[in-house]
Amino acid sequence: MLSKNKQKYLRSLSAKKHRDAENCFIAEGPKVVGDLLPHFRCRFLGGTTEFLAQHPDVRADETEIITQRELEQASLLKTPRDVIAVFQKRDETPPRPEALPGDQLFLALDAIQDPGNLGTIIRLADWFGLSGIFCSHDCADAYSPKTVQATMGALARVHIYYIDLHTFLREACKHTPVYGTFLEGEDIYARALTPGGIIVMGNEGNGISPEIAGCIGERLYIPNYPIGQPTSESLNVAVATAVTCAEFRRRIRS
Repeated sequence: MLSKNKQKYLRSLSAKKHRDAENCFIAEGPKVVGDLLPHFRCRFLGGTTEFLAQHPDVRADETEIITQRELEQASLLKTPRDVIAVFQKRDETPPRPEALPGDQLFLALDAIQDPGNLGTIIRLADWFGLSGIFCSHDCADAYSPKTVQATMGALARVHIYYIDLHTFLREACKHTPVYGTFLEGEDIYARALTPGGIIVMGNEGNGISPEIAGCIGERLYIPNYPIGQPTSESLNVAVATAVTCAEFRRRIRS
């Protein structure tokens, strides 16, 4: 049985201040929880009888059988399914900017605000095999419930670093190519691209900030089709990330 205090505790993790204080985050659903279990310490797992019967090897500090009704009362989702869990955050130490491997590709996110966009970008980084994501301190929280659910378990395999992005890129650009997407950049399909480096993606409304732009040596543009035809002002940042990462990886394959 899930106590009222436990329900209150689980729901409190919707707030960043409580996640930071507890150094943990919440995840829900068989897919997301199942992907995270091998990679994060699980402090608490509440599952239905059916879920626990199907997963007899689940390892958690505390495991409890809960009813569907109790799950609905504790859940942060509209349609919760089978399981809810609390995981401890990983201690992520960023690599030194002067020591980034030359053959590895990273993302850098400048003030991405929407948790859904951030979750999708983490999922993209997982799909395209990127080595990690450097986030400015004013990015959305990668461990918020909406972001965690949007990653669809990719958070297990992608390393996220919250850093002073300007200071980091100012040093990194001396040692590795730093790319960014701009409306006045060079056509990404015609531009030479390196196998490794850092791809900077900017804020949903304002793009890459002037401070960060000063650290970018390679400015790219994703052209619309046909070129010159009136179209939308810009792409959604997650969509632009997908197009950019796909082109970098296509170059390696070809």
